[in-house]
Amino acid sequence: MNKKIVSGAALSELIWSCKKIASVLLFILCLFALSGCMVDQHPEDAVPAAAESAQTMLEITDPVEKKAVEKAKGQVAATTQTPRIIATSPAVAEICDKLELDLVGVCSSTVSKIPERYADVETVGTAMSPDMEIVSSLNPDWILSPSSLQTDLQPKYENIDTDWAFLNLRSVQGMYRSIQELGEIFGREDQAETLTQEFEDFYEEYREKNEGKDKPKVLILMGLPGSYIIATENSYVGSLVELAGGENVYAGSDQEFLTVNTEDMETKKPDVILRAAHALPDQVVEMFREDFKTNDIWKHFDAVQNGRVYDLTYEYFGMSANFSYPEALEELQLMLYPEKGETS
Repeated sequence: MNKKIVSGAALSELIWSCKKIASVLLFILCLFALSGCMVDQHPEDAVPAAAESAQTMLEITDPVEKKAVEKAKGQVAATTQTPRIIATSPAVAEICDKLELDLVGVCSSTVSKIPERYADVETVGTAMSPDMEIVSSLNPDWILSPSSLQTDLQPKYENIDTDWAFLNLRSVQGMYRSIQELGEIFGREDQAETLTQEFEDFYEEYREKNEGKDKPKVLILMGLPGSYIIATENSYVGSLVELAGGENVYAGSDQEFLTVNTEDMETKKPDVILRAAHALPDQVVEMFREDFKTNDIWKHFDAVQNGRVYDLTYEYFGMSANFSYPEALEELQLMLYPEKGETS
């Protein structure tokens, strides 16, 4: 029996597929998922993340979402053995570690550290290309992956007898909503509550730093060797800038990334330009420096003239939300709200 996705509410965080349930299960749509999602048709009416309280950001109110989580929770509770779970990305593995979940399979990575808890667990390949023969041989009950890879991975998961969940890791608040739901489904409510409380405590203190301050206009460049694109507020880096109170000059799109020419970027008049790396950070930093040095148009940007161009630390500003967000936000604090004489 093939799995089918039934569209849920616009702001749901996970896509739950329950192949083993006879009746069609209501599936939860992740925010800004790459296929089949419903997004806010009036983004200008949305409350900026920095203006929300932490509790409001993490609150799960959608009835469809709650119903789907309850069904998944019941499915797990009905089994007589510990669920066999595979985490296919470093960020997902880190969440599982924080929730004290055992895994039977975990991704391999040359750039991110996999939690020590999973040192002896079978590796199933990289996040973007898990080895489905190995995955299938482990007989997983659940496969957990980031929603950014849903389009590529879901067809592969449909070919094996398992259930899966795609976690919304495009923002810190999305990560914590996913944590709450995973905690409920896998009986890790206490661990999830501890984690979310840590975020609430941190963020309520952090947001007070910037209350009443002017919002800097920010251009975010996401680089790969030889090219770069624009990161919107729907990307993880973009969500961090929004949490920090920055105004993304390309806000309002339903995409994570955009391809835009430098002439159009210049018309946006950003106060700050942030440069991030999708991969190979050393090469990307050198590419950005060379382009800003040789491409004449950059000298017309106020941010360049005022020395407000910054390279973001790769370990803090990746493609998926992770628990390094406090360090990321502290780094942004110095870039978006420098004290007099601190621009570079």
